[in-house]
Amino acid sequence: MSAPGTLPELHPALRQSLFIAGTDTGVGKTFVATRLITALAAAGHRVAGMKPVAAGAEWTSHGLRNDDALDLAAAGSLRLPYELVNPVCLPEATSPHLAAERVGKSIDVTSIVQAFDAIRERADVIIVEGAGGWLAPIGPPTQPGSTGPTMQEVALALCHALLTAAAIERSGLPLAGWIANPVDRDFRDGPACMQSLQARLFAPLLWTAPQVILPGQ
Repeated sequence: MSAPGTLPELHPALRQSLFIAGTDTGVGKTFVATRLITALAAAGHRVAGMKPVAAGAEWTSHGLRNDDALDLAAAGSLRLPYELVNPVCLPEATSPHLAAERVGKSIDVTSIVQAFDAIRERADVIIVEGAGGWLAPIGPPTQPGSTGPTMQEVALALCHALLTAAAIERSGLPLAGWIANPVDRDFRDGPACMQSLQARLFAPLLWTAPQVILPGQ
């Protein structure tokens, strides 16, 4: 327990910025990120959310705005310029590299790192949410047969502790944990699949969605 007037001790896995990744869109990345941010803020930490690349935005009186980025910004304990929270905001809801190509832009990782560094000067912890999956393309292939730059490059440029599966471990970065949140709630073998993942992943299961009950829980 923390002494009076001091902040609670952060778990070692949270004493740095975390990158929230997930396969595909609509799998719960923003749900997880905002709740993690809210919990850290409620504990008294200076915490901020960041959406480096967002594909799918609407024009407002303040410019292009992405709903996920706005949710992340609202959950944090710091009020930051939108351009820091979401430095690359693209209008079309598609793969980031296609969304950028269709407006004649390229996604510059250097500018993303600059925004991240500006947030880091003010925050204890930054929760970064990716766009699409871990290997979602953010630019064209550099040569025939190559994948080109992906969200992995963004994560590697920003964070030291990352969330998702074996592809992340192969990047040489530690996996902090994973969350069981199936997309298809009617899939009969969902609990069995989750149990199989739990047996195969070395990282801890941090949370299970209420609709999924694993054996022994």
